[in-house]
Amino acid sequence: MGEPRRRPGSAAGGERRYRFADGPAGGERRAALALRVPEVLDSQYGLYVWPCAVVLAQYVWFHRTTLRGKRVLEIGAGVSLPGLVAAKCGAEVILSDSEELPQCLENCRKSCLLNDLPDVPVIGLTWGRVSPELLSLAPVDIILGSDVFFEPKDFEDILTTVYFLMEKNPHAQFWTTYQVRSADWSIEALLCKWKLKNTHVPLQSFNADKEHLASSSLPGRHTIEMMIISLARSDGT
Repeated sequence: MGEPRRRPGSAAGGERRYRFADGPAGGERRAALALRVPEVLDSQYGLYVWPCAVVLAQYVWFHRTTLRGKRVLEIGAGVSLPGLVAAKCGAEVILSDSEELPQCLENCRKSCLLNDLPDVPVIGLTWGRVSPELLSLAPVDIILGSDVFFEPKDFEDILTTVYFLMEKNPHAQFWTTYQVRSADWSIEALLCKWKLKNTHVPLQSFNADKEHLASSSLPGRHTIEMMIISLARSDGT
């Protein structure tokens, strides 16, 4: 977990395009969605697309018919690919990143403008901090987070924020992807502490068990996992 966080396969910054589509349909018209995101090669993590983001965006796309009218919050959004997919599929989306990273918040806004989504709110939310922005958030149905479980020191702050949101929204789910970087990676004890449970989602169940998704080179050969976190019942299930 101590490795420098470098974007795999990065070249120059600029703009990248992603295209989500259904599988081969024997000549029938297929649903498709094309998006553009700005990328800046910088030491800040949220300024380009990571492998986990494409996998989570694929999950959102696969379940797009369930999203219309749902209230979605993306945390640690960066360039916001999963949140953009949700917004294009009819969800009411709020994008967030750390209030201490104004460049990342600006990148969220640029992503929205590039994809004709100027009205999607972008707010500063710092994990583990009960801020006025967190307290005033509208109800949410789904929380999105791609590769937020990167630094072990942040794990509890992330789950503290997720738990706070789920206490206010008991039926909410946290859809999250993470890259397997260490055999020591685990949030099980923290999930138990915060009365949360997780359900593993096989990549093949949403057509994400491939090296190339959304007409891109990502996720490549990185090992990505998907899970859904929700409140545990009083009996621990």
